[in-house]
Amino acid sequence: MPVLSSKSYRVGRSSTGLGLFATQPIKKGTKIIRYFGPLLDSKNKKHDAIENKYLFQLNDRWTIDGSVRKNVARYINHSCKPNAESDVNPRKKRVIIRSVRKIEAGDEIKYDYGTEYFKAYLKPIGCKCESCEKKRAKKKAEARAEKAALKAKVERKAERKAEKAKLLKNGKAVKVSAKVSAKAPKKAAPKKAAARKLAKKPTGKTAKKTPAKKKAGAKARVAR
Repeated sequence: MPVLSSKSYRVGRSSTGLGLFATQPIKKGTKIIRYFGPLLDSKNKKHDAIENKYLFQLNDRWTIDGSVRKNVARYINHSCKPNAESDVNPRKKRVIIRSVRKIEAGDEIKYDYGTEYFKAYLKPIGCKCESCEKKRAKKKAEARAEKAALKAKVERKAERKAEKAKLLKNGKAVKVSAKVSAKAPKKAAPKKAAARKLAKKPTGKTAKKTPAKKKAGAKARVAR
């Protein structure tokens, strides 16, 4: 298993603070760096009282205190989908960080800190690794899309309701106009009938002439 020199990585600015970055391509299975520091014995009360976020537990008794400045491996950040892993050897009390897949130059080196550390330190504030950030971004996008779809649905429903109300209003107006137009000819019909009756009725002159002729005829008969 190949071992890298200190020139193969550098400490740089990460999305979560400082991190360790590859300065050259790293093959899968390569030993990258050793995680080291003073050994703490859980049976020692003073050791057991020490608390910091760089403690690396080897077993129930021994823990590495990785808070020392020379331990550059302490800058390696956690990831739920890492490109490296911690190779723990409790018997030798050593921890080596090695790659689990090819790492390109410029990529940040990350490994999984484990369930206990995740629950104690990362879960309360939310994991900031790239994998979890993508999941959160995806969930937010889905929530926004769902909200937009619901809003569009409500708007379409309101539009249909308004259109239906408009059609009903127009329908009532048509019915009213139809009733008015149907009643109008019925009112005009009696006037026409009365006009026809007046036209057939004889005038006053004709009525006066007819009796005059009858009287003249009667006088002629008497003279004879």
